[in-house]
Amino acid sequence: MTSAETIVLSMQEAEELCFRATLGVGADVAAARSLARATVAAEADGQPTLGLSHLTDYLDGYRTGRIAAGVTPMLTRPLPTVIRSDAAGGLAHLGFDLAFDDLVSAARNFGVAIFSQSNAFTCGALGYFAGRLAEQGLVAFAATNGPALMAGSGSTQPVYCTNPLAFAAPGGADGPLLIDQASSATAFVNIRNAAQNNEPIPEGWAVGSDGKNTTDPQEAMKGALLAFGGTRGANIALMLEVLSAGLTGANWSLDAPSFTSGSESPGSGLFILAIDPKVMEPDFEHRMEKQLRRLSDDYGVHIPGRSKHAHRLHAGQSGLAAPREIVAELEAAAQER
Repeated sequence: MTSAETIVLSMQEAEELCFRATLGVGADVAAARSLARATVAAEADGQPTLGLSHLTDYLDGYRTGRIAAGVTPMLTRPLPTVIRSDAAGGLAHLGFDLAFDDLVSAARNFGVAIFSQSNAFTCGALGYFAGRLAEQGLVAFAATNGPALMAGSGSTQPVYCTNPLAFAAPGGADGPLLIDQASSATAFVNIRNAAQNNEPIPEGWAVGSDGKNTTDPQEAMKGALLAFGGTRGANIALMLEVLSAGLTGANWSLDAPSFTSGSESPGSGLFILAIDPKVMEPDFEHRMEKQLRRLSDDYGVHIPGRSKHAHRLHAGQSGLAAPREIVAELEAAAQER
């Protein structure tokens, strides 16, 4: 099915297109497959800014050397419950995929396990990582960082990335609870999209190069994003910086090269904590399902993750409406090599 603006692809067709495009710009098979799965998952979850259109950032990263091609993450096991990954300048997704089965097994055997990764390109939709662990019956918390884009408390200069966090837990038949949010008032891609479309941004999203609040996205690109909730959001960004850069040995955001220009990897970090809830509460998933339904049905509470779950089910049945120009760009990339 097609229209003037979109082409409907099945999830399998979309993944194959992303796979071929990533291979076309120099990625090896394992990395291309890993990135394709994550890209289609974001698109299917109703996150187009982190789906097929965002894949073009990764393709550009391979072309310019910001993502190292043909590298294999080096995994080590300093403790039975800790898996460390040096991504060697490559994708964040591949190291996680290679460690995934061992991470799940360690969490089940010991009740808790940690995945700690350094030296990677930025990871896109952070909820993808936590959500996959929730699908295995685990509770997960994830943190990541990248180049400095956001001001800290009391500062008007960028010192942190948007430093997102993700939290996921099994939620029964309605899908997992999945919280995925930036520490900034908005995601960087929203500022960039507004700049490309010459559209104003809301007050409170960013400051310009003069340190003053701005609604001009071009000025925001020269200045800094603002934390959500002021000082409290900035403090959360600092906490996540400690987890994702300090504990992992990755670049601090202040030291990370850009992920949109140049030829150096941002050297980002990724920290993931996986917990087996059955160790403490054997009936955890059933209790979660009942509680989330009570919050939603009786009190009108929005349950994060439900809409993503519904989007993915719909995509599995009806396919993905991909922008025609993006499909053409990915097809062209697939022919590069």
